[in-house]
Amino acid sequence: MKKILILISYCFLCNGAVFAQSQAEISRDSEGNKVLKGIISRKELENDTAFSWWSENLKGYTPQSQAVTELTKNQSIEFIAFMGTWCSDSKFIIPKFFSFIDAAGFPADRVTLIGVDRSKKTLSHLAEAMNIIDVPTIIVMKDGKEAGRVVEYGKYGLFDKELGEIIASIPASHVQ
Repeated sequence: MKKILILISYCFLCNGAVFAQSQAEISRDSEGNKVLKGIISRKELENDTAFSWWSENLKGYTPQSQAVTELTKNQSIEFIAFMGTWCSDSKFIIPKFFSFIDAAGFPADRVTLIGVDRSKKTLSHLAEAMNIIDVPTIIVMKDGKEAGRVVEYGKYGLFDKELGEIIASIPASHVQ
């Protein structure tokens, strides 16, 4: 079952047009935060006034240069990022993650952003299938298989440094 869900997730990744718009359930939590559950778009987070934290959390961030170099060399991977629009760590890291991929010129259609609720559940049970326990979790995929993941700030407290190490461990190939 898990392999089938991973395959379904991979199919979503390969069809960038699907992600031009949000495919999320919208609700409010007990604190009044807008919660997006399902596939969400970067544009939605950038443009919705409920997510004013997006631009605020980009200030002063410079992506780790070695990680940018590694991503620039290997653009045949995909990312699946799980986040909570209610989660302070997600609010801090996910805007920076997009700044990191922008710095490498990484194609936006190779990134899938999935929102979870406070119980770490999402539509279609994707969080369960990918064993998401904490958010944010950024998963690096290569040829439909997980190559590695960074959970929250990662083992160094620098998510981009750890992503760079994961990417460096993957043999580069041409994007098809």
